[in-house]
Amino acid sequence: MKSEIIAVGFLGLAVRSIISLYPYSGFNSPPMYGDYEAQRHWQEVTVNLEIGEWYTNSSNNDLMYWGLDYPPLTSYHSLLVGHIGKVMDPCFVELHKSRGFQSKEHKRFMRSTVMAADVLIYLPALLFVCLCIDKTFQSQDKPFLFTILMAYPGQILIDNGHFQYNNISLGLAATAIGAILSDRYYKASFFFTLALNYKQMELYHSLPFFAYLLGECAGEKSTGVFTARISQIATIVLATFAVLWFPWLGSLQAALGVLHRLFPVARGVFEDKVANVWCGINVLWKLRKHLQNEQMALVCVGCTLIAALPSNIELFRKRNKLGFLLALFNTALAFFLFSFQVHEKTILLAALPSLLLMKWWPNEMLLFLKVSVFSILPLLEKDGLLMPALVLTMTFEITFKCVNTTSKLNNEFTLKYITILSNIILTSLVGASLIIPAPTRYPDLWPLMISVTSCIHFLLFFLWGNFQHFTCQNNLNLK
Repeated sequence: MKSEIIAVGFLGLAVRSIISLYPYSGFNSPPMYGDYEAQRHWQEVTVNLEIGEWYTNSSNNDLMYWGLDYPPLTSYHSLLVGHIGKVMDPCFVELHKSRGFQSKEHKRFMRSTVMAADVLIYLPALLFVCLCIDKTFQSQDKPFLFTILMAYPGQILIDNGHFQYNNISLGLAATAIGAILSDRYYKASFFFTLALNYKQMELYHSLPFFAYLLGECAGEKSTGVFTARISQIATIVLATFAVLWFPWLGSLQAALGVLHRLFPVARGVFEDKVANVWCGINVLWKLRKHLQNEQMALVCVGCTLIAALPSNIELFRKRNKLGFLLALFNTALAFFLFSFQVHEKTILLAALPSLLLMKWWPNEMLLFLKVSVFSILPLLEKDGLLMPALVLTMTFEITFKCVNTTSKLNNEFTLKYITILSNIILTSLVGASLIIPAPTRYPDLWPLMISVTSCIHFLLFFLWGNFQHFTCQNNLNLK
C-alpha cells in the first residue's frame, strides 16, 4: 500500500508539472495582467518595503495595483518567496521596475514555488486526513481517497495553471480537519487559525470548527474541565493571531487598515460571472441599481447565516465526525452561494469536504466535483486552460471509476438518470460555447449560462447536503 501511495503522489506531481507548462493568469495582458502578477507584486512589496507599509497606500505601494488583500501569513509567505527570487534574479522583485515582469526563468521560478507548496504542505496534509479518516471510521479507503484528492482537477487548474497558492490554505485546513477527526482539538485550533490567517476565505469552514469545538467543551460534565478546555483553545487561537498580527497591533488604525484590505466592501457583491445566487438574481434584477454595497453586504451576511446555521446547530447538538464533514460541505456552499465578494475560485473550499465525503456518497460527490470544475471554465478559458480542464475532468472521472470499490447506493437508479441529465446539460453548454459565438448584444451569454447552470446544481447540492445531515447520516456507521 505504501508503494501505491508513493506512486499516486509522484503521478499527481507529474500532472501538476505538465499543467505548469501552460499559460498563467494575465499572460501578456497589460496593464493589470492577472493573479500571477498579483503574487509577484506582493513579493516585490514585501521584500522592498517596511512591514508597516505592506497594507498602506503610498507612492511606493499603489493599492489600486494589486495591493495586498490577504491576511499576514500570505504576506510572510510572499516575503519568503520574494527573497528567494531576489537571490535568483533581483529583477524579479525590483521596486517599481519589475511591474508586469515576465520571462521564462521567472515563470519556472514561480511555478516551482507552487510545486514546493504542493510537496511540503498540500500532499502531506491530504495523506494525513486520509489516514485520519481510515483510523476514525475503521476503514481501508486511504488509497481511494488519496488518489481522488490528488486527481481533483479544480485545485490543479487554479494553482498550477491559473496561478494561486490555494494549496497552502487548503492544506492547513485539511490538517485541521484530520486533527478534529482524530480528537486532537488543540492541533486543529492551531492549524485552522493558520489557514484563516493565510486566506480569509477559510471563513467558509469556520462555523463547523467553532460549533464542533464549542460543543465538545460544552459536553464536559465538570465546569472546571469545560473552562480549562475552552480557555486552552482560546489561548491557542488568540496567541497565534497575536504572533501573526503583531506588527500591526501597536496601532488600532494600522490593524483596521489591514482588516479594511481583507474585507473590501467597495468592490461589490461578486466579480465576473460567479455561480452564486446573487449573480443569478442580477440577471433579472440589477442589484447595484437598487442596493448600495453596504446594504448588500448586510443582506449577504444575513442570508449566509440563515443558510449556514441549521447545519451547524445540528452539529453542535449532535456531534459526530461525519456530521462535521457534512457541516463543512453545507457551510462552504452556503458561503459560496450567499456571501459577499465571492470569486469563482472559492468553490475549492466546498470541493475539499466533498472530496472527503466520497467515502459515503461517491457518485453524488463525483457529480458535484465535475460541476465545480464546470463552473470555473470561463475563467480557465481566459487563461488558455480550457483543453487541459476538459482532459483532466475526463481523466478524473475515469480514475474514479477505476479506483472506486465502494458498495452501490440504494438510490443509484435515480442518481444514474440525474447524472445522465446533468452530463447532457453540461456537455451541451460547453459544446455550444465553443461552436456558437455569443451574440454581439450579449457577449457574456455563455459564461452567464454556465454560472447560472452551476448555481442551480450547487443549490440542489446544498439542499441535499442539509438533508443528509439531518436524516440519512443516522443510517450510516458513525463515530
